[in-house]
Amino acid sequence: MKEFDIKKGWYSKIEGEQLPKIMEEVFGNVKEEDGAFVSSFGVMARIEAKVLSKTLIAVDTVNADGSFSDEMILDSKRALNKFMEQATGFDAKARMKREQKKAKEGKI
Repeated sequence: MKEFDIKKGWYSKIEGEQLPKIMEEVFGNVKEEDGAFVSSFGVMARIEAKVLSKTLIAVDTVNADGSFSDEMILDSKRALNKFMEQATGFDAKARMKREQKKAKEGKI
């Protein structure tokens, strides 16, 4: 699982039953397994999200086997980015910059 920072003050928007509601809204389905919320969408056979703390969320994706159209791949990526933005409060560009900063500091 890859860990992502949660924007300061954003935790209240995903705590409790709010994270699975976001997943259901974006991906159309969600279930709970061992404290993590699991879904699937498009080319992603499994999307697993778990809140680790008020400042961290862990997300893991597993792609389905087979070949897919470019449009299906792009739709899946857009849905994942939409979910990640709603879950972390950061858009894709901000998440990437934070990861690069951590890498430079040797925290990854």
